[in-house]
Amino acid sequence: EDYLKTIYAHTEWQPEPITPSALAGKLGIAPSSVTEMVKKLAAMGLVTHVPYGAVRLNEAGTARALQVVRRHRLIETWLVNEMGYTWDAVHDEAEVLEHALSERLLAAIDARLGHPRRDPHGDPIPAADGSLQRPAAVLLAEAAPGHRGAVVRISDRDPAVLRLLTDNGIGLDTALELADAGVLLPGGRMLALSAEALASIWVSA
Repeated sequence: EDYLKTIYAHTEWQPEPITPSALAGKLGIAPSSVTEMVKKLAAMGLVTHVPYGAVRLNEAGTARALQVVRRHRLIETWLVNEMGYTWDAVHDEAEVLEHALSERLLAAIDARLGHPRRDPHGDPIPAADGSLQRPAAVLLAEAAPGHRGAVVRISDRDPAVLRLLTDNGIGLDTALELADAGVLLPGGRMLALSAEALASIWVSA
């Protein structure tokens, strides 16, 4: 499940497929172990893969990945909305809980939260049938100066970036304008952001 979720997440917001070496890096696992698992996933009819080439989910693999993604993102939303967690502290907790919750409890959490369509970082939460709605968005690092948009997604790969944005009042739906000197915040304040931060924020296209 972790393999499928990682393969799916890699291509969710950009088009380049994941390689076995990149998959090993994201999972923190030896490349040889990844190679063996990818072969097993291919044998199970969940991925397509050629030696030394990219790994891609097929239809069955995507459906299975979306089930895991749904669990992870609902748990993150529940931890923030109901349990008082901050958005920079939920990922690892959700990694553990997503394998332990029953479908009954997950459905109860979904209902309790009002069937949310996005998690605390803006990632779409798949519905029970696997459908989801992904907003049209552009990565701030790739936007042209002068681009204006509302924040629709912030990567959770670096908790330090999430804390920095929190300290500066930037969250989902915050209106930003990209300028040569940084980003213009509501109220007219200019904030200089690192390359890492700019590569973590998606705004409406």
